Amino acid sequence: MTDMQKAKAQQSSDSVVIQSQAPGPQSRIAPVKTEDHVSAVIGKKGEATRGQILAAALRLFRERGFDAATMRDIADSAGMSLGASYYYFPSKESIVSAYYDYVQQEHKLRVDRDISATKNLRQRLGIAFHSKLDIIEHDRRLLVALFRYGGDPGHPLSWFGPATQRQRELSMAVFARALGDEKLPKDVRHIAPLALWALHMGFILYFVNDGSEGQRRTRKLVDGALDLVTRAFELATAPVLQPILKPIRKRVMTLLTESGLAPNPV
Repeated sequence: MTDMQKAKAQQSSDSVVIQSQAPGPQSRIAPVKTEDHVSAVIGKKGEATRGQILAAALRLFRERGFDAATMRDIADSAGMSLGASYYYFPSKESIVSAYYDYVQQEHKLRVDRDISATKNLRQRLGIAFHSKLDIIEHDRRLLVALFRYGGDPGHPLSWFGPATQRQRELSMAVFARALGDEKLPKDVRHIAPLALWALHMGFILYFVNDGSEGQRRTRKLVDGALDLVTRAFELATAPVLQPILKPIRKRVMTLLTESGLAPNPV
């Protein structure tokens, strides 16, 4: 049996079950090692071998950096032949795309798991933002290398290009989930998931370059900003301010929609 046939056999026979942790009252979720859950998330689709390669690749990306790790290195680390590895991932870029998928799925899993224990919008936003940082905390070196593709929307790894549109939509859906049934004006609720997604991307950029111990400066920045965001949402519903805020919001929505940055109009 060839390496590729063995890989296919393993793919069809292996199954992995995610063991969710019990939810806690804190807004910040205890960090979970990425490698422990990569195979679980991928394995849900019956792709344990892909998860094995992905976990090996992430381990090498962390140790050597994205550029230094080769596909042959990844195959060796995963205990597979180069040809079998290429069967599942034709390039390092395709591995990173799978990593993007993992991050979004894990983010949704953690938010859905812990958000029911919250009492207010501020706590829900805290879970949504801090859990994302918990997921990527071991991958700062990888993310620094990937940021160079952000300015090229035609690159498959650009976080702002068409190739990653599905991941962006999944991420925005998580922030929409964090908003819950909060009473907000229709136009604010329409644009809020996009605004929160953009804010969290800014935090990630700061996070990967934060040299403080445990990236505590980023955590403090996130908490302070979310206090302000929560207050802004409260003000958006104040009846006395509507004559002032409504025309401003309408103008902002028009600008964002016409520029193609906002979702379809309400």
